[in-house]
Amino acid sequence: MNKDEAREILLSMTDGESLLRHARTVELVMEAYAEKLGQDPQEWAITGMLHDADYEKYPDEHPNRIVSMLRDLGEEKIAHAISAHYTKWNVSYDTLLDKALLACDELTGFIVACSQIRPEGIETLTAKSVKKKLKQKSFAAKVERDEIEKGVELMGVDLTEHITFIIEVLKVHKTELRI
Repeated sequence: MNKDEAREILLSMTDGESLLRHARTVELVMEAYAEKLGQDPQEWAITGMLHDADYEKYPDEHPNRIVSMLRDLGEEKIAHAISAHYTKWNVSYDTLLDKALLACDELTGFIVACSQIRPEGIETLTAKSVKKKLKQKSFAAKVERDEIEKGVELMGVDLTEHITFIIEVLKVHKTELRI
């Protein structure tokens, strides 16, 4: 599967601007991590792009719809990573792809939320300010901090470096992402 085919799948299931932006931000971060870690950038980008593709249309079946579709298309590695992107689903983390998606999903969304409350957007956002907001449970209250912690732990990255990496990736695309 290529990114254009994946985007068609995403757009067939997702209309909401916010969820489409989330898919794009996680796609960009995952692609950048693949390049940094010597992995397949297209595979990682597609995983990030499609991880919540079925959430809007089929919230009660998420992520089973997209996982089943990907398995039918022979994309088992991507399907497994998506099936594991929430620890409470009790799916094993077998590959770096699985761990990276968990580590990037919630945190990328949180960083976007942090940038949206700043007059300068993401331009002046720092890891220190993101970490401070993580401690403030009332800010972006639906973001599960324990998911972020587990993802960082499984991926084996330093939280400050991980946050900084995500911020830098998103900064490059700040105009497109409107952050």
